[in-house]
Amino acid sequence: MDLYIYYKVKDSDAASLLAALVPMQAALAQRHGVACQLKRRPDSKDGVQTWMEVYPAVSDTFAAALREAVAAAGVDQYTTGLRHTEVFMDVVPCA
Repeated sequence: MDLYIYYKVKDSDAASLLAALVPMQAALAQRHGVACQLKRRPDSKDGVQTWMEVYPAVSDTFAAALREAVAAAGVDQYTTGLRHTEVFMDVVPCA
């Protein structure tokens, strides 16, 4: 399964969020062998950006490890509102 987590961040908090996310994702990659991705929309609306973390091909237990890592890194202090998680699974593998 693949996890897609999106949320809002104020322009003024973007650098602090990045500083928290990069080492958090590096640790997750090392511990869980996941290829983490970090994305954001190219525009900012009313001083707020939309960011997305992508964790492809993770195990069923990864979501709990991610929640712990987010709490330990203090990510929520830099976001506005909730982190929204979407879960997708492969239907047919690409050839």
